[in-house]
Amino acid sequence: MTAELAGNQWDVKRLAGALGAEVRGVKLASADEGDLAEIKRLLVKHMVLFFPEQHMTQDEHVAFGKPFGPLEGHPNLSDNNVTRHPEIFQLVASEGGIADEWHTDLTFQAQPALMSIMNMVKCPETGGDTMWSNVCAAYDALSRPFQEMCEGLSALHDAHPHGVPEKMAIHPVVRVHPETGCKALYVSEHFTRRIVEMSAPESDHLLRFLTNWVQSPRFTVRYNWTAGTIGMWDNRATQHYVLNDFEGERIIQRVTVVGDQPDGPGPRWQPWTKTAPRSAMSRHDRQLNQFLEERAAQAAE
Repeated sequence: MTAELAGNQWDVKRLAGALGAEVRGVKLASADEGDLAEIKRLLVKHMVLFFPEQHMTQDEHVAFGKPFGPLEGHPNLSDNNVTRHPEIFQLVASEGGIADEWHTDLTFQAQPALMSIMNMVKCPETGGDTMWSNVCAAYDALSRPFQEMCEGLSALHDAHPHGVPEKMAIHPVVRVHPETGCKALYVSEHFTRRIVEMSAPESDHLLRFLTNWVQSPRFTVRYNWTAGTIGMWDNRATQHYVLNDFEGERIIQRVTVVGDQPDGPGPRWQPWTKTAPRSAMSRHDRQLNQFLEERAAQAAE
């Protein structure tokens, strides 16, 4: 893959055509303002960055993350956190900590994660790679009629995988990146339940297509970890997936930068549940209707 030298003589190697770069020549624990500005520039360009041989302490991990924005712990899995810092979320493979469905972090929140910064504390010798997908490229590869349809839709996301299905949010199916202006497909197999403006069968078919579409190899990069590597990715433009193909322990620690409200073209139609007969409602129809009613009640207060 192609390599470049950043202005500060870092070695930046592109890892795939769609996204991803490995960066050497910088010590993140002592990064100054100029270094942080360059990292932000590289992240916008490559969407996911890897910094091998960092071996950060927890204090250094949190200190590195804070200049990128306010940090938050995991909203649903904090009971699993055994680190000293509430901002750090730890996942241990032997305790079920394997995110082996494609997703963007925390989209069941009104303001999903902007960025995630992960420290690979321990990893198996083989297996346990992570894949990322460029969901801006996935949107661009759709035909124009399909793009226009998706731009007029929104989707319901929930935290059912974390055992908290009542935590829900509605976001555009196509969100606009606030820095680059690129349009991105913003639905995932892990958190997205329902296209708001479509019937349940239509929603199921469209979500199946879109969530499979973003997984196409041409949109992806796959990274083989070594212990001590820091990975960071832009949640506004990517999805990721962990390969559950390993034996032994895999421990990651992550800090998450608080995000903003996803912006998009906006829905062009009313929610399906506004007109659908109640008897025809699926479980996700009822879930959507409940969320809409609760949101309307909150707005009226």
